[in-house]
Amino acid sequence: MSGLELLASALGVIAVWLTVKQNVWCWPIGLIMVLLYSWIFFDVKLYSDMLLQVIYAVLQVYGWVLWSRRQQAPARAVSVLTVQAMLPGLAAGAVVSLLLGAAMAHFTDAAQPWLDAALTGFSLVAQVWMAQKRLQCWPLWILLDVIFVGLFLYKALYLTAALYGLFTLLAVLGWREWRRALVPTA
Repeated sequence: MSGLELLASALGVIAVWLTVKQNVWCWPIGLIMVLLYSWIFFDVKLYSDMLLQVIYAVLQVYGWVLWSRRQQAPARAVSVLTVQAMLPGLAAGAVVSLLLGAAMAHFTDAAQPWLDAALTGFSLVAQVWMAQKRLQCWPLWILLDVIFVGLFLYKALYLTAALYGLFTLLAVLGWREWRRALVPTA
């Protein structure tokens, strides 16, 4: 465990807690966290995760912009995707997983090219859904976070594994709180 991992983990807890509470400050704090984790993952040869953090940085800005539009309009409401509306996102996650996994397996010395790529592909889907305040981001995060815990234990990133265990619990809490925040439809 490094000081950098400790700082990134602490920021991660704060960012996810603020996301659960639908607080716009989750995005700038998350931005700092993902930039720190991009370096950590590069150092342990989890290159897909490193790239994921760089893309997360862009998505942090995207979420920050979407959630900050309160001045012009009411705050973005939590919404639910239909199964049909989820399919393109899940298909995109699968395609990214396969393409990235193949690239990492053939062109790098990545530690876990296929698993890391799959987690990356579907994490992108979950992150976009979170920025759009789609309820389905939370069950997807729960599944991904549980798998991430195993990967980080394997890579001896014990503090990060613990962080993702906490992320799993926060995702359960987020799912519950966002369900309560749903606006009933007639």
